[in-house]
Amino acid sequence: MGYSDENIASIRRDVDEWAICEQRERAGIIPSFKMVDTCAAEFAAATPYYYSTYRSRSSEISDNGKKKVAIIGGGPIRIGQGIEFDYCCVHGVMALQEEGVEAIMINNNPETVSTDYDISDRLYFEPLELEDVLNVLKAENVDGVICQYGGQTSVNLAIDLEKGLKGTKTKILGTTPDQMDVAEDRKRFTDLMRKLGVKQPPSGTAYSYDEASQIANEIGYPVLVRPSYVLGGRGMEIVYSDEELKVYMDTAVKVSRNHPVLIDKFISEAVEIDVDSVCDGEDVYVGGILEHIEYAGCHSGDATMAMPPYSLSDETIEEIVEINRKVALALEIKGLMNLQLAYKNGQIWMIEANPRASRTIPFISKATGVPLAKIGVKVMLGKKLKEFGLSGYKPIDHYAVKESVFAFLKLPGVDPILTPEMKSTGEVMGIDPDIHVACLKALTAAGTVLPTEGGVYITVCDADKPRAVNIAKTLVDMGFKIYATKGTSDYLRDHGVKSTVLFKHSQNMKPSAMDIMREGGINLLINTPSEHSGVIRDGHAMRRLAVELEIPYITTMNGAEMAIGAIAAERQGRMDVKSMQEYHQLTF
Repeated sequence: MGYSDENIASIRRDVDEWAICEQRERAGIIPSFKMVDTCAAEFAAATPYYYSTYRSRSSEISDNGKKKVAIIGGGPIRIGQGIEFDYCCVHGVMALQEEGVEAIMINNNPETVSTDYDISDRLYFEPLELEDVLNVLKAENVDGVICQYGGQTSVNLAIDLEKGLKGTKTKILGTTPDQMDVAEDRKRFTDLMRKLGVKQPPSGTAYSYDEASQIANEIGYPVLVRPSYVLGGRGMEIVYSDEELKVYMDTAVKVSRNHPVLIDKFISEAVEIDVDSVCDGEDVYVGGILEHIEYAGCHSGDATMAMPPYSLSDETIEEIVEINRKVALALEIKGLMNLQLAYKNGQIWMIEANPRASRTIPFISKATGVPLAKIGVKVMLGKKLKEFGLSGYKPIDHYAVKESVFAFLKLPGVDPILTPEMKSTGEVMGIDPDIHVACLKALTAAGTVLPTEGGVYITVCDADKPRAVNIAKTLVDMGFKIYATKGTSDYLRDHGVKSTVLFKHSQNMKPSAMDIMREGGINLLINTPSEHSGVIRDGHAMRRLAVELEIPYITTMNGAEMAIGAIAAERQGRMDVKSMQEYHQLTF
């Protein structure tokens, strides 16, 4: 009592978890499920909360003969596994109920909507571990279970759940666990992409530093390294040398001990693209294509995104739609799928495919009025996209911009630079026919107050200096005073833009940028670090001070150009308010 099947198997070592499970069930050591008494025995409780116990042989589960489907939630809300997946779970429950199916929710987070008393028909507060989830599914004898809506937590359970449910009537609904594994397993996925003719950055997998170093040197630095099967890009980094790779490999195995580290050639200055779609096995509907405003390398959960894409040609978008169609059909997707792509110099590269709900599903659904999560569940139940009048891709006639919300102010010392590892704790949306106004609305909603006058400090890497000239000229024309580091200032002067030189904190000379920031002379910071991570750390103190003084800061040229457009829109008073329904093309 008190030991899980997995723990007992690890202690004995001569049998696996499945053997322990079979022995336990044959011995009748099976939990019963009791309803939580929310009325303290004073009245009959009807709230459908259930918990497991081994203290009783009788369960309080009732069966009304209806078809039953369980949805596995995302567990405790945390960075990388947030409310977006809970949104999908709730809409999944609503879709099941609309189809006359009894909806059962398995989740162990009491502080989220999917575990509210009036959402599902029955709710189980159980750990999202294989043994506990199987106990619920077997006790309920459900017809199906959905593993696609709880993010990586539920997807990671799919293969073992299918094995544990063998011999029962319960089926994994939607995309099969084997096809989920094709998307997760680097070798199988690479083989599929080659078969489809879809380009991928050179890549490999490694369990040790020696393996990783060999792969990295073969494909060339910089490389993107990440543990497999983890949440929110946890442990994901861009590394530029064997020395940095050695440090990474010494720590990454602690993040994902039983899975390999994935190593990809990092495509610098590429445009990253997210695509969310629904497939019924025959037809594919692309719900939205989002262009990241930051370059590839910033986690999609942190990136500022715009839909429809604002810089891609119609031909490129058509190619993206076709890649999405081929991949969805090849993976035999039934339900939702998310693609992450990179675009550079006319080439589209596949980063990864996720055969599940994504954190951008709620954003796209709100921007378009098409409830993708609901439709995905109904497709899993056997409906076709044609029944909803959905097929192909139709871009919206307005812009929707997603801006992330961060808690850096509450985390002393944390560098606010964005990386492949997710850091945001929320997101907001701005909608408008003008992309700069949509961006202004999103930034305002996220708590970023862009200045309409004052001083702007510009310090950019050499590669960004040509673009910085146009930004600085635009700011000067709007009446801003430009401050810059000596190198940036010299470049601006050579190209006809006057600026005041400020010294870096590390130079110990006056006037320093940080002194002027503290005096209120700088109202916006544009700082693009060099690619090399060592230089990125040099600007840590300045970016950290900007956070503490609540000075808006921008760390990419794309973001700077978008922000300058937003400032112009603010100065011209172009921001207005409309209801979201005015922008929706379809009504469901």
